[in-house]
Amino acid sequence: MPAVHHKLLLEDALHDSPQTRSLLSVFEEDALNLTDYTNKLLQTMQRVFGAQSEMGLATEQLAQQLLDYEKKNFALGKGDEEVITMLQSFAKTVGELNSLHSELANQMADNMVFPLIQFREKDLTEISTLKEIYSIATDEHEAAMVKYSRLPKKRENEKMKTDLIKEVAYTRRKQHQSSLQYYCALNALQYRKRVAMLEPMLGYTQAQISFFKKGIELVSKKMDNFLTSVSKMTQSIQSQLDSEAEAMRSSQRELLSVDDSVYTPDHDQQSVNRTLIQKAGYLNIRNKTGLVTTAWDRLYFFTQGGNLMCQPRGAVAGGMVLDLDNSSVMAVECEDRRYCFQITSSTGKTSMILQAESKKEYEEWICTVNNISRQIYLTDNPEAVAIRLNQTAIQAVTPITSFEKRQEGAPNPDRAKPGGVHVTGGTQKSAPEPEDLIAPGTPIQFDITLPASEFMDQNRGGRRTNPFGETGEECLAESDDSLLQQVFEVRFLGSMAVRCGNNQEVIYEAMRQVLAARAIHNIFRTTESHLMVTSNDIRLIDPQTQVNKITFQLGDVTQFAAHQENGRLMGFVVEGRDWSEGEEEGQPAFSAYIFESNTEGEKVCYTINLAKDITEAKKDPEALAQLMKNMPLTNDGKFLLLESEMGNEPERVTQEDLESEA
Repeated sequence: MPAVHHKLLLEDALHDSPQTRSLLSVFEEDALNLTDYTNKLLQTMQRVFGAQSEMGLATEQLAQQLLDYEKKNFALGKGDEEVITMLQSFAKTVGELNSLHSELANQMADNMVFPLIQFREKDLTEISTLKEIYSIATDEHEAAMVKYSRLPKKRENEKMKTDLIKEVAYTRRKQHQSSLQYYCALNALQYRKRVAMLEPMLGYTQAQISFFKKGIELVSKKMDNFLTSVSKMTQSIQSQLDSEAEAMRSSQRELLSVDDSVYTPDHDQQSVNRTLIQKAGYLNIRNKTGLVTTAWDRLYFFTQGGNLMCQPRGAVAGGMVLDLDNSSVMAVECEDRRYCFQITSSTGKTSMILQAESKKEYEEWICTVNNISRQIYLTDNPEAVAIRLNQTAIQAVTPITSFEKRQEGAPNPDRAKPGGVHVTGGTQKSAPEPEDLIAPGTPIQFDITLPASEFMDQNRGGRRTNPFGETGEECLAESDDSLLQQVFEVRFLGSMAVRCGNNQEVIYEAMRQVLAARAIHNIFRTTESHLMVTSNDIRLIDPQTQVNKITFQLGDVTQFAAHQENGRLMGFVVEGRDWSEGEEEGQPAFSAYIFESNTEGEKVCYTINLAKDITEAKKDPEALAQLMKNMPLTNDGKFLLLESEMGNEPERVTQEDLESEA
């Protein structure tokens, strides 16, 4: 007798994945179908028992019911071929004995009706009860997880947190125990149903032989061997059931003997794996329910190739949510919830905010999306590529908190020579590769720290030399002569060496790498600074001490742009000189600086563009006069670009003027 190949794995009960739920629904449907069939079969047997006068018609209907077992098409009916064959043989025999069934009351009550009633009342009712208990336990666990997910991070209450953790662990254990019992009962049902179908008919046939001597010669000699095989078959199935039940009990004890930490949320003991290219698990996703209201749904997410998939509980298969190729992911602060991160598509038109259950899951999801966005899953050995890229990324984005010089012998970032991104006819090279814009492994600086000596020089009011060679008096003189002075509140996010300075895409790629590096290293704190744009230079000023952190000459700014989707992000590229190769004039070297502003980034870019226009107009007195005529001025004759940082531009500024030079 072949063993049953389909069964619920007890090891999957705790994980409770949609795949397990989908398989569970098949077992539940099978049990429901079996209950329906058992009730019909029992009704037929009771009719045989109670309606002696209609025995012929009843046994004929019984034979038909036995044949209908094959037509039920049980989803888990593999291994029932012999049962179907024997039931067909029984149906044939019942048809031959219709004329002999007249007085079978006691024998049929004991050997035919009672076993089936016992199967229905004991086994099928137990399945129904365990299903209800399992459903209640699942609802309680879901309710506990909802409350735990809403646990505040800013105003953390230790007692509330401890109570919610205990509640989650208790409900999770309760769900685990109920699911194990439910799974065991459903697995056992696959064996018991086969015995329950054969045992009543075995008793029925034996009763026929015992009470009708007339049918002994007709039936017993011909069916002895058949009935013996049926009896052996039921005993074999019962033996398999006993063996399987003992194995399930042993597995259940082993699974329940685990440490309580498996039930406790945010208690991951394993280290974070940053080289994953596949990930699956439950996440909370934020959905907008109105203009300002949001709701969080707990769904099962998994990656498949370069796609993020979502599978609701009970669904047979998952559906695609987002294409992760060339996407970006970063940690976000969201509604006082912990472990939130945002994934944005490559086009920037689609984004979603997700919440992980623990810090380990949160970091692994961010790293996995980052790995998939680089399309390393298409390589021959994606695991090895992921490990190598992760090691390179950790070295490349190690935080550098000041603009100190590299030590001798330290690797110098690979910088492109002039013309690395060739421009002809005013049209930039289309769709450049990231490697053409920024050298792989380029370090990222996350802060600008003014050296202590320079800080003292500025406070003493003495002469000092800034990074570009001008003295403080010279800078002050230029500031006084500047026709434009506009200050913005910004936060410096990071800077890095780039290969070219005449391609707007290099700024977008630098933004992506800086934000990704901050997400990988959990660097979220930024410092407020003042960005002053004048007609001579761009300065980053400490708002507390009014000391210049760094100054960029306007002529050295080769490119500037605001982010296409997130208007708060902006950046610019500054050209310098690299004397590392020993040349007299040095080779051009470019660096990208990325900022986040309180106002729209386009306003900052518009101001830089205006400053460049003023610089060009200074060469032609008539052009300068025309420019001053078209722009509002302050009382001291300087350009008044905005009334305040958060104010509106003058009405004469058109939409075309707001577009940056980039």
